[in-house]
Amino acid sequence: MRVKQVFIPILLVLILVVFNRVFFKTFSRANSYFASQSIYSNEVTTPQKLFEKAWRVIDKEYYEPTLNHQNWDRWKEHYHDKIQTEEDAKVAIDTMVASLNEPYTRFMSKKDFDDLATSITSKICGIGVNIYSNSGKIEVFNVIPSTPADLAQLKKGDVILSVDGKDINGKSVSDVAALVRGPENSIVELTILRENKTLIKKIKRKEIKIKNVKSSVLDNHIGYIQIVSFMGGTTANEFVEALENTKNTDSLIIDLRGNTGGLLDNAVFIANLFIPKGEIVEIIYRNGIKKSIDAKPEQQLLDKPLVVLVNEASASASEILSGALKDYNKAKIVGKKTFGKGLVQKVVPLPNKTGLNVTIARYLTPNGTDINKLGIKPDIEVGDDFEFYLGSGKKDVQLEKAKDILAEGF
Repeated sequence: MRVKQVFIPILLVLILVVFNRVFFKTFSRANSYFASQSIYSNEVTTPQKLFEKAWRVIDKEYYEPTLNHQNWDRWKEHYHDKIQTEEDAKVAIDTMVASLNEPYTRFMSKKDFDDLATSITSKICGIGVNIYSNSGKIEVFNVIPSTPADLAQLKKGDVILSVDGKDINGKSVSDVAALVRGPENSIVELTILRENKTLIKKIKRKEIKIKNVKSSVLDNHIGYIQIVSFMGGTTANEFVEALENTKNTDSLIIDLRGNTGGLLDNAVFIANLFIPKGEIVEIIYRNGIKKSIDAKPEQQLLDKPLVVLVNEASASASEILSGALKDYNKAKIVGKKTFGKGLVQKVVPLPNKTGLNVTIARYLTPNGTDINKLGIKPDIEVGDDFEFYLGSGKKDVQLEKAKDILAEGF
């Protein structure tokens, strides 16, 4: 029986969030903004007032004005003068949010904000490995070169048994990642299992710079660029560097498989490198208010044959980019149907260093297509999801198909 495996970076927890900031110049602002943690509200209030503030934010900001066809006042009445503790507030807000029956609006704790800041600044204090769950065991997927984990000679396939003496049996990948992360220059002790031998590794944590874009040249003439995430504040710059690294190729493959999304700005900027004019995405806010984000004509344009690889984990900003390129016939889309996340969120700070990730809009591709819960159907559907991530040893049929398409010309 085939066991489903889930791969997740230990360096950050991926968040399906799209931010509605429009211009590329805001990337550096966003990076410094989150690095200084100014996202937090300095306000401190009672748990009851925290709940009431969350109620007001959703009442005002949520993209669907009927709030899932319910009387929103009932929540304020139901919890009136009943919330005494921070845990009471969390349970009440989570219950209220659950009534929307929509997966992306959620309450955010201080830890959630810390994870978000890490995602955008693209750096974290850790050891430099990716881990995943293999039949319930937390296993090292790969080791990033020149990181503390690399220097400590951790290897792909190592099974983590404990962190700082704490048995991690039954813990989730994200829980183990949180245990491994910590202050710079502090020591983390990992007990690992390797080829039936138990080893103890004491590793000094360091600041790890997360690369969101990777590039190489395939078969001496095809540029290959993998965008791991759109979340980083440097993703657009990294993509430009990747283009420079592959500038002498005569065609290009952009790999969005497993990319769950990130900053809207990144997707728009990259799409604009291939689309000279016209609408890249249309955002539809509450009560039908529309905002078109158009290509900027001053942007340098690329005119190479292009294939985009997607799968069922390609979501959000990945779908904005692939949808725009498909609608303008700038690329062939190859792989599996995408996730289908056609909604836009923003983070609203709340008192006590908490907040709400609120769905504020939906979006359409340039042809007016709503892909929410539907996804983007590839021009050529081929392959199985995730096999190439998990080192199955099988040929990457999606990548090979992309090469064949470029060889044939289109």
